[in-house]
Amino acid sequence: MNRKKSLVGIGLIAALMALTGWLLFRDQPVTRLLHTLGQLRPGWLLLGLALMLAFVGCEATCSHLILGRLGHRAPLRRCLGYSFVGFYVSSITPSATGGQPAQIYYMSKDGVPAAHGSLNMMLIAVCYQVVVIGYALAVALLRFDLVANLGGGLGLLLLFGAVVNGALTAGMLCLMFLPNAARRLTGGVLSLVRRPEEAREKLEKQMEEYRRGADCVRRNPALVPALLGLTFCQLTALFSVPLVVYHAFGLTGSGALDIIGTQALVTLAVASLPLPGAVGASEGGFVAAMRLFFGAGLVTPAVLVSRGISFYSFLLLSGCVTLLVHLRTRNRQPVAVSPRLPKTARGTVVT
Repeated sequence: MNRKKSLVGIGLIAALMALTGWLLFRDQPVTRLLHTLGQLRPGWLLLGLALMLAFVGCEATCSHLILGRLGHRAPLRRCLGYSFVGFYVSSITPSATGGQPAQIYYMSKDGVPAAHGSLNMMLIAVCYQVVVIGYALAVALLRFDLVANLGGGLGLLLLFGAVVNGALTAGMLCLMFLPNAARRLTGGVLSLVRRPEEAREKLEKQMEEYRRGADCVRRNPALVPALLGLTFCQLTALFSVPLVVYHAFGLTGSGALDIIGTQALVTLAVASLPLPGAVGASEGGFVAAMRLFFGAGLVTPAVLVSRGISFYSFLLLSGCVTLLVHLRTRNRQPVAVSPRLPKTARGTVVT
């Protein structure tokens, strides 16, 4: 990600933050807001920050496991750097499109071939999508009243997010384990594009990488359960931040699983929107869905605190870590993909 694009992304997210703040707090007197925030219990806020560290740490542990299986000595502290880079760049690019390429780039600076870095991010992406969909399905089946609580607008976004993420998950799994079916399914679509032969060539390269990902999974049968378990812990930590804020305000009476499940639904609803960090949509979704737990008087301060913990504070922290990672690796040349790499990880994957 070059400097110009980075500045554009930061400018866009700053504009969205300003607009969101104005919409949320235009009818909220500053003195009353400060008084409400002054009643927060700091211990719970520290727990929220610890949950976000766990969120980043779980992804770093996934990278540590995958790269270790691929024969790389990747210390956990270095994998933490890659995860912070991913958090930062994802936050300032629409639909989080820049995070994974940035992580792959800095992995290559540390001697991890781009093919191995791509395979690492592909497996993490697949597990992330599977767990997100599983979380939403569990909430919808066990507590459909939480889905109904979202209302019409957010409910439509949830449906859109479920369809997009479901299709993406099914597509990735199909590419990995059912390549022949994937070719048949994409045949008609490719005939509609402007340059079908060029598109098919790119698709074949992509499918080859997904096949190698499937080979890596088959050779390491314990890897996927470990990754899914870590990803479940990662997302549970993220979804638990509103619960921590709920207790920080001294509130009681609502179940922990209800708040966590509602946040899972909100995250799925806004994740597919082409907004950097889902700024604006996340705050609006929180206000609409969490009013049930915080009430009309506290939901606006609650969204400020919750997003401050789960996004804005870690945007600043991850930006500082990204700068340190960049300074540490700036004089190193990215590692080119060697033709002698194992068949399980050659080429480049875009996830």
